[in-house]
Amino acid sequence: MTGSSSRRKRGRRVYDDELKGEAVQMVLDGHSAEAVARNLGLSSVSLLYRWKAKLFRQNGAAAATLESRLRQLEEDLRCVERERDVLKKALAIFSRP
Repeated sequence: MTGSSSRRKRGRRVYDDELKGEAVQMVLDGHSAEAVARNLGLSSVSLLYRWKAKLFRQNGAAAATLESRLRQLEEDLRCVERERDVLKKALAIFSRP
């Protein structure tokens, strides 16, 4: 009796297009890919990135434009947050008696 005969072979999991779209949308909305993958029980984060790339290839230039705009806005947000933090520190320094 061999060990392989008692083991079950697991097939590849198949995800429907609706789940893929919602998962990609969650990532685009700002959720971390790791958190989305963990919450949906996906085997790896790379699966999400493949779905995202496929979706962008299918949707063409509009999706690429939105992605670049999203990246620009996220960069602007990080810059504004840094400026805010500097101003908070300056306020704390100048507020001292």
